[in-house]
Amino acid sequence: MDKFDTLISTCVPIPFQDIDTDQIIPARFLKATTREGFGENLFCDWRYDDKGNANADFVLNKDTYSGKVLVAGKNFGCGSSREHAAWAIYDYGFKVVVSSFFADIFKNNALNNGLLPVQVSDEFSEKLFDAIDADPNTEVKVDLDTQTVTLVGSDISEEFEINPYKKHCLKNGFDDIDFLLSNLDKVKAYESDSIMK
Repeated sequence: MDKFDTLISTCVPIPFQDIDTDQIIPARFLKATTREGFGENLFCDWRYDDKGNANADFVLNKDTYSGKVLVAGKNFGCGSSREHAAWAIYDYGFKVVVSSFFADIFKNNALNNGLLPVQVSDEFSEKLFDAIDADPNTEVKVDLDTQTVTLVGSDISEEFEINPYKKHCLKNGFDDIDFLLSNLDKVKAYESDSIMK
């Protein structure tokens, strides 16, 4: 996974509540077992019609919005526990998802796959959507060290919570296996001490 420290980016807004994992990546695309290639089918049923033609009204098909930050409505990632939803968002190119509430399983899947879920208050979420609507070039700064998300060029900022272990993994680009390997010397020393006792 890529290391995450600070990100400054424009945003892609999807202001719908209760976006579930089947809307993020429909079940018919879950046949693959590797993480690559899911981005092309992200929000597929919203991006394309039944004949495969692009839906000009959907935000991912508009030139107006771009960036590495997806700003979504409340209760993002609800529904089934499919890890593929996080894979699809990350593979598409998003590094951060901002919402006023995340389903717990999606949040954990995101963190396990290098995608940072930033949970903000309803008030901050509304201000962010309003700013993007007024100016699609609006940028946010997401600082993992200080655990803050800020509307660039303003004093509108908010702190977010993250598990310290997951924060460490994101900053170093580790998944759980990488973390264990990074501590291999400590594991061997512990095992050696245990045997000696």
